[in-house]
Amino acid sequence: MKLIHTLSVCAALVATTSLASAQSDPATAAVKTQFGMISGVMAKTAEKIPEAMYSFKATPEVRSMGQLIGHIADSQFSMCAAAAGEKAPQGGIEKSMTSKADLSKALADSSAYCNTVIAGMTDAKGMEIVKFFTGPTPRLFVLSFNVSHSYEHYGNLVTYMRLNKMVPPSSERSGM
Repeated sequence: MKLIHTLSVCAALVATTSLASAQSDPATAAVKTQFGMISGVMAKTAEKIPEAMYSFKATPEVRSMGQLIGHIADSQFSMCAAAAGEKAPQGGIEKSMTSKADLSKALADSSAYCNTVIAGMTDAKGMEIVKFFTGPTPRLFVLSFNVSHSYEHYGNLVTYMRLNKMVPPSSERSGM
């Protein structure tokens, strides 16, 4: 009985130590996971939408599918640059690009840039205050806002896809 208790305690210590080292930056890890989810479904969405549908608008007053993808790429560059304390490496995508190939590449490039910014983040660094359009904001909160903003516009794209009898990537059997 004593041996079982000792082994249980040892196993618990090993598990706790492993969990603690894996979670030394839990807030940054959460942002990385959440950004991975949205950037994955966005990449699948950009790929799934046929070129001809990139100009589709639900109503004349709203952004087209392509403009939404361009807007997400622009905002990812802008927000991740703000989190890094840098100038956005690219911009004007929504207004200047219309082809599926160009917009898909810009989206992929913006996601890669954000992944680089997130990879250089820690929870301590993430709490440093940077300039953001909402006012002074911790770096990780800017990155979290980027995830929320991208999901907001992914929701627009989901509606557009449903209007065109398409199943969005997040609703496919494989999910996100």
